[in-house]
Amino acid sequence: MSPTRRERLRPVELVVMAALIGVFIGVVVLITTRDLPLASIFGGVAFIVALLLLAMLALVETSDPTDPSDAPVLMRERRPKRKRRDSED
Repeated sequence: MSPTRRERLRPVELVVMAALIGVFIGVVVLITTRDLPLASIFGGVAFIVALLLLAMLALVETSDPTDPSDAPVLMRERRPKRKRRDSED
C-alpha cells in the first residue's frame, strides 16, 4: 500500500511551518534591534526549535486509534498490577 499524497507532503508542511515561524521571529528581531546578524541568529534558532517541536508533536499523533500499540505512550492503558501472594508458613 503506497502512501497518499497528503502523507508524502506531511514532512514538507512541517518544514514550511517551521520556516515561517523562523522568518517571523527573524523579522520581529530585525525590526526591534535593526541588527541583521542578530536577527538571522534568532531566526535560525527559532526555525530549529519550531522544527523539533513540530516533529515531536507529529510523532505523538496517532493514525490508527484502534490499535492500542500505536497509541501515544502516555495515553496507553496500564496493565493491572498482580496481587502478591502471602506466604503461609
